[in-house]
Amino acid sequence: MDWLLYHRWDVLLVVAVSAQATAIAYAYQPRHKALLLTLPIPFTLATLAIGRPVDATNVLGLPLLFGFTWGVWFLHTRRAWPIVPAIATAALAYVLAGALAASWLPEDGLVFWSAAAACAGLATGLLRRLPQRQEPGHRSPLPVAVKVPLIAVVVVGLILIKSRLRGFVTVFPMVGVIAVYEARNCLWTMVRQIPVLMLALLALMAVLRLGREAMGLPLSLAAGWVVFLSALTALRGAWWR
Repeated sequence: MDWLLYHRWDVLLVVAVSAQATAIAYAYQPRHKALLLTLPIPFTLATLAIGRPVDATNVLGLPLLFGFTWGVWFLHTRRAWPIVPAIATAALAYVLAGALAASWLPEDGLVFWSAAAACAGLATGLLRRLPQRQEPGHRSPLPVAVKVPLIAVVVVGLILIKSRLRGFVTVFPMVGVIAVYEARNCLWTMVRQIPVLMLALLALMAVLRLGREAMGLPLSLAAGWVVFLSALTALRGAWWR
């Protein structure tokens, strides 16, 4: 019981990410998969699990997240790699880059806000330049009893190395690893969704950075969700266009 209490956020992370990834797997429309991918459930629970203030490592995980999604699309669609090796290569690149950057990035506010401004500019540029493409829908044929344990294994493996990644672990594509596999026929739709996620999640991170000391982590996360959903609603029109 003591172990379960101590690791409660890790356990909830496995359960919630498994549920979110399963929902993506069984959604049919590419846009529905992309919308489910955007929900910051993994970020929220991973932030609670590691118990660290947000810093530049959280922010710089966002361009790595885009790089992961784009990398899978490029390797699978343009280079005709099988989807599993493409995902494994992109995920390994994220982990290595995140671990290397986490070993030297400082935690001070100046670095955080500078990184946030740069990421906001990058996401805005991507949102304007990435064209919309019509892609086919797909629903996973695997039964839930098979898929959920596979998803849980991926998340547990990430939890085991979370201390090495600092804030990068909160943005690691825990759901994305499964989502891009299930969306292998509509990967471009996933790629186009990431800049929207970047901008909305930056707003959530800013609330956490500003409000954690005054409100505490749970309340600042709740406030951040309100800001996130507001930003997501405002950005929806740009994404649909």
